[in-house]
Amino acid sequence: MKCLVTGAAGFIGSHLCDALLKAGHHVAGYDDLSAGKMENLAEAQKSKRFGFVRGNILQLKRLEEACDGVDVIYHFAADPFVKQSAENPVHSFEQNVVGTFNVLEAARRKEVKQFIFASTSTVYGDAEVIPTPEDAALQPISNYGASKVCGEQYVSSYAHTYGIKGTVLRYANIFGERSDHGVMRDFYFKLKAKPDELEILGNGKQNKSYLHISDCISATLLAASKQKSMFEPFNVGSREKHTVNEIAKTISKHMKLKPEFKYTGGRRGWVGDVALMLLSTKKIERLGWKAEVKFEEGVKRYLNWLSNKS
Repeated sequence: MKCLVTGAAGFIGSHLCDALLKAGHHVAGYDDLSAGKMENLAEAQKSKRFGFVRGNILQLKRLEEACDGVDVIYHFAADPFVKQSAENPVHSFEQNVVGTFNVLEAARRKEVKQFIFASTSTVYGDAEVIPTPEDAALQPISNYGASKVCGEQYVSSYAHTYGIKGTVLRYANIFGERSDHGVMRDFYFKLKAKPDELEILGNGKQNKSYLHISDCISATLLAASKQKSMFEPFNVGSREKHTVNEIAKTISKHMKLKPEFKYTGGRRGWVGDVALMLLSTKKIERLGWKAEVKFEEGVKRYLNWLSNKS
């Protein structure tokens, strides 16, 4: 099977390329390298079944060319920043709504059979039900979350209008090797620069689900292969949540530091920050998936990787 992965040089996209190649598929990676790095694809490039196309998801003609002979698209190219989506909403809209539409349209024109879309837990906003199931109301409180809701709706409409099977994955906070943003990375580098003090955005009580990248990839591949209906959303996360304070303590412990925590204050770390998030994963678990990497083990792996990189 031939797969196209947009955002292939990014965090999740590069791990996905590795996993698809390991499973025996042919993979075309598509990325404009504005955020992704070719070093993330070092392993993938060792395979003769991997090819790379440098292109932007706003370039429809370029996307069409990349879709030649493709059976399945994994659309992971995006502007993933909640905070920046408030500061630059136009860029977020272009990348996450127009870009997603373009990839879907290229898929339609080239008769691609399935479209897997990387979405987010932020589509639920401040959810009323915790753990939050897939049929909960989509009420995003950030421009990023809103852009992903729009993307999901287009995946649904293209599935039902053109017969392109649509798989939506609503990810919790994914962390691990190759990740270049997020609270864990932020804390690590803050502590490297100033070991005695750690600034924490908000009040430290923000409480969310975190999932290691290896479990994210296994869930993604399982959902894509076992989905039965024409369009289906799946929550992907852990069964437990952790506060920002817990993360700060865990990272400090692994770094053998005892910093003073200093808070910026407020319930949210930034505009659009969802302070409480735990996804119900019963649906994907019924397909046979479960998270394997414990939180502390995942943090340890990530910190070791960051240490080796810096």
